[in-house]
Amino acid sequence: MHLFGCEIKNHKNILALGAESNGNFSIFWNNIIYFSEDFGDLQDKSNFKKYKKELSDFIKKNKFKPDIILSDLHPNYIATYFAEKLAKKYKAEHIQVQHHIAHIFSAIGEKSLETKSYKLKAAIGIACDGTGYGLDGKIWGGEIFRIRTTNNKLQTDRIGYLENQILLGGELAIQEPARMLISILSRFLTKKEVHAHVKKYYSKQEFEILYNQLQQNFNCLETSSTGRILDAVSLLLGFCENKRNYKHETIDLLEKNSTKPYTIKPVVKNNILMTTPLFEYLIKNSDKDKNRLAATAQLYIAKGLWTITENHCKDIGCPTSKKSKRHLMSNVFFAGGIANNKIISKYLESKGVYTNKKIPRGDAGISFGQILYHLANPWN
Repeated sequence: MHLFGCEIKNHKNILALGAESNGNFSIFWNNIIYFSEDFGDLQDKSNFKKYKKELSDFIKKNKFKPDIILSDLHPNYIATYFAEKLAKKYKAEHIQVQHHIAHIFSAIGEKSLETKSYKLKAAIGIACDGTGYGLDGKIWGGEIFRIRTTNNKLQTDRIGYLENQILLGGELAIQEPARMLISILSRFLTKKEVHAHVKKYYSKQEFEILYNQLQQNFNCLETSSTGRILDAVSLLLGFCENKRNYKHETIDLLEKNSTKPYTIKPVVKNNILMTTPLFEYLIKNSDKDKNRLAATAQLYIAKGLWTITENHCKDIGCPTSKKSKRHLMSNVFFAGGIANNKIISKYLESKGVYTNKKIPRGDAGISFGQILYHLANPWN
């Protein structure tokens, strides 16, 4: 258990239960944030048992009684069900916090604790990961938020995101990147051309079923996930198989095999980073060095996120350098599992964007972000 002193005045005891894939919990009590270890995927019964035991031991030992219980917005997370159960037990208020907003506030919170500056006037937050339940019911994962305090209330507006692509077969597309590749390539290639790129993974009959499923939009979900885009790139370039042996395997292999990128300008339309043009470029240049194409794809994402972010600098009052006439990013944050990608994070950090140093950038930092998001709202 890690302890962080927090000088935000709040008389309520807060318990945050985090997300699911890297489950952990945080507690705000007597101006101290107690931050637990990462218990791993809570769908694993033994992990969830350890998670509940450590929380139960803390509550009993310290006679802690939560007034507020925070959980992820996803209705089917184990931690969400657990939050509902504990809220009834302790007669506490149950509040759900959107996944990517919590990611961003894990970074905002870390910087606030470092600088002891807790008054958040305005900021921009970038959150990139695999999947998170969005405020519109879609699957998010490549989001940009403008964060402001107006009329003594915290306001978070989604101002940009990655182009929505289709999760063919829902969550099965997370385990089989070729499903993602089929849906993306189908936007600009013929059926025969799409099949040529995935025939090593599916028989002709299997492909026909998947292609028809896509055309009929059956069990197909829209997603702005950065992780799924990089999964598909990794598969297209031949760095991974059509399966995942661990959570970030496909993206780790993509980064590991990256060298010097080619030059390509990201396509941004109405604050949406278009990802279909990236695949058009990769297909058109498939005869080029695959290692350089790998780096190009990741940098395309980073530059596109930066383009949208810079377009909104004036919204948060970022000062402008007199020499370069570029905005100085003193209040922009990047978090989420993809923030662990060195190519993307290094590019954004070079522009002055803040990334976590102590609190995990992925889901293991969600509970900390949930706490800081709640504490940052003067309304609470």
